[in-house]
Amino acid sequence: MDPGASSTSLPDPAGDSERNIPRICGVCGDRATGFHFNAMTCEGCKGFFRRSMKRKAMFTCPFSGDCHITKDNRRHCQACRLKRCVDIGMMKEFILTDEEVQRKREMILKRKEEEALRESLKPKLSEEQQKVIDTLLEAHRKTYDPTYADFTKFRPPVRSHPSSRGATKSSSLLTQDLSSEDSSDLFGSEAFSTFPGSVSLCADSVEPPPFSSLVLSEEQDESSSMNLEFSQLSMLPHLADLVSYSIQKVIGFAKMIPGFRDLSAEDQIVLLKCSAIEVIMLRSNQSFTLEDMSWTCGSSDFKYRVSDVTQAGHSMDLLEPLVKFQVGLKKLNLHEEEHVLLMAICILSPDRPGVREPARVEALQERLSEVLQSYIRARHAPPGSRLLYAKMIQKLADLRSLNEEHSRQYRCLSFQPEHSMQLTPLVLEVFGNEIS
Repeated sequence: MDPGASSTSLPDPAGDSERNIPRICGVCGDRATGFHFNAMTCEGCKGFFRRSMKRKAMFTCPFSGDCHITKDNRRHCQACRLKRCVDIGMMKEFILTDEEVQRKREMILKRKEEEALRESLKPKLSEEQQKVIDTLLEAHRKTYDPTYADFTKFRPPVRSHPSSRGATKSSSLLTQDLSSEDSSDLFGSEAFSTFPGSVSLCADSVEPPPFSSLVLSEEQDESSSMNLEFSQLSMLPHLADLVSYSIQKVIGFAKMIPGFRDLSAEDQIVLLKCSAIEVIMLRSNQSFTLEDMSWTCGSSDFKYRVSDVTQAGHSMDLLEPLVKFQVGLKKLNLHEEEHVLLMAICILSPDRPGVREPARVEALQERLSEVLQSYIRARHAPPGSRLLYAKMIQKLADLRSLNEEHSRQYRCLSFQPEHSMQLTPLVLEVFGNEIS
């Protein structure tokens, strides 16, 4: 039976709980397919009623006029079958005319054609673009431990009490990390074990948590100046270790970005030094919680609030905009794919001071930008996708401002010998060449 001929069929009004219950035709007892012409019937009785009404057929029962209609004998007595159709509520007014049937067929065909056209025009990721995304996802997952298990290896966090640990010296490590083929065990490497702690970070510890994940909370001084009690920087050793760890993980991630290792060693180093704190801040968003404005990295010992970061030497001039940045980024509800693309685009910024071959870097960044825009169009449903790319690029601009303020506060802290000695060699190399 042509479905167009019975356009008056209605869906079964039964609730979800009754959908699995067998439905019976009210005319012959066969399996029903839904409501047709106002009654629950099978396809056979639906067609019989439609044909009979359209032909205005007049049937006579050859028997007593009260035949019991079943699936097997329904063709034996058309009169009693039609009578049964009417008795259960089937109505000829529900039958479409030939013109209405034709219009319905045309509408169905048009709808299918429109759906096919929309599907063909829908943005799709190319095989190459999907491969880039898969590579970055793998890179991120290999360098970001959501359990934050390594945090127990850092010097322990000491809140509110001065810390007076010394730091050992170590040679420059950035080039070593870049040349290392194995980026999966950076924390366990000799490079990290020689660090006392990690730097005046204040930006964000990433990898697992953020630098920024270091703190963040509304329990901070209103003071926005650098008039901090440097003698009370009890959290500096722990956060210094956290930042050193995070820098190493950023290096590991960068080495797996398609095309990054093809750049000159000099440009790789410049890009990492300039972007490290920004990427740490981006990654820390994964552990940032809007409920209490803190970075939660496992146990309560590794729950970082703004007050913790101030105990590592940073002021609200950095922390206030950092928290606002984290909140805004969190509210974008980025997919993991968008997040890793944004980090890679951040690292491959051709306008970093000291880049020798900006055109090569720009080509790599442009490729990633195209992948990101294609992903948003193809996979991020509205309304979240509206202006999303522009908002993400604005976040990169915000990171530049945070980076500048972090550098300013880092210099203030590093000029204090008793505190700079708490910073690891890698932190000193990445965040301040002016420090002797």
